[in-house]
Amino acid sequence: MTDTADYKNLFDLSGRTAVVTGSTKGIGRAIVEAYAAFGARVAVSSRKPDKCDEVRDAIIASGGEAISIPCNMSRMEDIDALVATVTKELGRIDILVCNAAVNPHFGPLAQIPEEAFDKVLDTNVKNNLWLCNKVIPQMAARRDGAVVIVSSVGGFKGHPNLGTYNISKAADMAIARNLAVEWGPSNIRVNCICPAVVKTDMARALWEDPEVQRAASEIYPLRRLGEPVDIAGMAVYLASRAGAWTTGQSFIIDGGILITGAGA
Repeated sequence: MTDTADYKNLFDLSGRTAVVTGSTKGIGRAIVEAYAAFGARVAVSSRKPDKCDEVRDAIIASGGEAISIPCNMSRMEDIDALVATVTKELGRIDILVCNAAVNPHFGPLAQIPEEAFDKVLDTNVKNNLWLCNKVIPQMAARRDGAVVIVSSVGGFKGHPNLGTYNISKAADMAIARNLAVEWGPSNIRVNCICPAVVKTDMARALWEDPEVQRAASEIYPLRRLGEPVDIAGMAVYLASRAGAWTTGQSFIIDGGILITGAGA
């Protein structure tokens, strides 16, 4: 029988270094805080330096180990600097979470400006891949690493006003599957998490007003919208020993909405 201590430590991230993009609010912040709580050294990253510092300081005040590295995922030079700085200051990257994303257009695909389309695909898809390509080789050299891409249930569906965003999230799932095949022989796991509507700034219109939130929640089997912490647990699983034989998968964390065929 496996030593009981192995089971108790399945989710322990002590000694690991994690980078989480878009980690100053919402889902990204919940993930980076959860990683720190489970013992990982974490790099907090988003576009705004002051917000990165704020989250870093909160993690340190709670007993965690964190650094702050601003990065705009739409700029390749920022991505290069992110990887170089984390590697220099923390020694290596064991866990990479691609969470930062944009959605500058709400409307039909027929009406999206080319500039907005390019921005969504560049930031949400291409630059996620470039970041993975810069980080995974160092993981492979150690024969250990975990990559998590935050996708969306929208990647499984059509939507009259979120078409480009949904295309980008479907592409993220394809990236995870292909990287999992390419890097699996080096013991690199690559997976996606696919939330439905979570109470973040991006979805504020659906939960800020109590009546709107109640109506939106009614179509979910669990009768509520998601909280950022609802996503963090899966991120810990995928980064830890518990997820060591899990790769190329897209995990739907959605309060049951997808099985109903309703909603966003």
